[in-house]
Amino acid sequence: MKHSAPAPRSVFAAPEPSAGAADGHALPLAGRHLVLALTGGIACYKSAELLRLLVKAGATVQVVMSEGALRFITEATMQALSGRPVLTSAWDAREPDSMAHIHLTRQADAVLVAPASTDFIARLAAGRCDEIVSLACVARPPQRCALLVAPAMNREMWAHPATQRNVRRIVDDGAVLLGPAAGAQACGEVGDGRMLEPAELLDAVVAHFQPKSLRGLRMLVTAGPTFEALDPVRGLTNRSSGKMGFAIARAAAEAGAEVTLVAGPVHLPTPAGVQRIDVESARDMLQAVMPQVAGHDVFVATAAVADWRPAEAAEHKIKKAADAAAPEWALVENPDILATVAASVEARPHAARPRPLYCVGFAAESERLLEHARAKRERKGIPLIVANLGPATFGRDDNALVLVDEQGERPLPAGDKLALARLLVADIAARLALASA
Repeated sequence: MKHSAPAPRSVFAAPEPSAGAADGHALPLAGRHLVLALTGGIACYKSAELLRLLVKAGATVQVVMSEGALRFITEATMQALSGRPVLTSAWDAREPDSMAHIHLTRQADAVLVAPASTDFIARLAAGRCDEIVSLACVARPPQRCALLVAPAMNREMWAHPATQRNVRRIVDDGAVLLGPAAGAQACGEVGDGRMLEPAELLDAVVAHFQPKSLRGLRMLVTAGPTFEALDPVRGLTNRSSGKMGFAIARAAAEAGAEVTLVAGPVHLPTPAGVQRIDVESARDMLQAVMPQVAGHDVFVATAAVADWRPAEAAEHKIKKAADAAAPEWALVENPDILATVAASVEARPHAARPRPLYCVGFAAESERLLEHARAKRERKGIPLIVANLGPATFGRDDNALVLVDEQGERPLPAGDKLALARLLVADIAARLALASA
């Protein structure tokens, strides 16, 4: 009885999926196989750090380098960082059937071209396939292997009408554009055309693989503390870092939503793709939020808004004097932003939003967590409260959340705030889908 010989396995085929991190924290790219393609440009120096971050995030990465890329960074560097042989030619003798450009992408989840030069983008727009990187991109199965392109070039080359025309063409053909950024360039000029930084590209790749459960929806998020001035240098505030709210804004954007983030005084970078409005006091936050309500589908009130403010703030710094009594302040109650939004006319259905604004509140408590969260949900008149112990999470990167609704309570697995934000966003998306069914 004759048996057919097994098909030769490519040197560049994806390995078996890894199990993820040993410490129990899920790696964001665990089980993903990526092709990282480098074309000629000084930004190749960033690609080494990008490769390190992709591998650290759990991905297996196959590196492909054009002839131009090899003039800026060595094959040995990329092989050492990826732990895999680097492909530099379509005629690689290690391929048993001389079809490296085919095997590269058959088991890949995405091809990431970083840096993508002006010439490479022109080749791709024209469908030219005369070297290994363009061959791999054109030969990939687009229905299951995405093409992510991170441009890197001089500002005049980026602005040239031919480049802009070619960029529009490759996007129309299905490529996902990552960047470019603006800033100082290796040539000494300043402007658009810089490749995104490695950490930004990692975030973009992770975001690409997140389910788009909120596509077509708009989410309004508040985050951070508020600051209520006593005088020009002092004020009442709280220990909220804003990290949970910023994580929710990022997770919602990853899920395909258009996100507006109203942030109190925090020092956190704005998540990619998120529109940010900075405020200081509770009244500032209310004034920023209310005009946005009618244009959004979901409102997530994560901000730790101060309940009270001084009735009057001093015009100048209050000075300490010898033997003088400590100053006393009369406090007045701040507006309740969540309750105001939930009860507003703007939150009702209208032509552009056929259902009421879906409001989600946060309850940061120090005791009797569920009791206080249930009472807050009913008092605010909203469908969902997310409860957590404030002293245990303020300023930290991890959290533990309990979802409280009319049916009862459901804890989410404790974890880092971004992972929890993704779980919360998925839960909100499921609730909205059920309400629309």
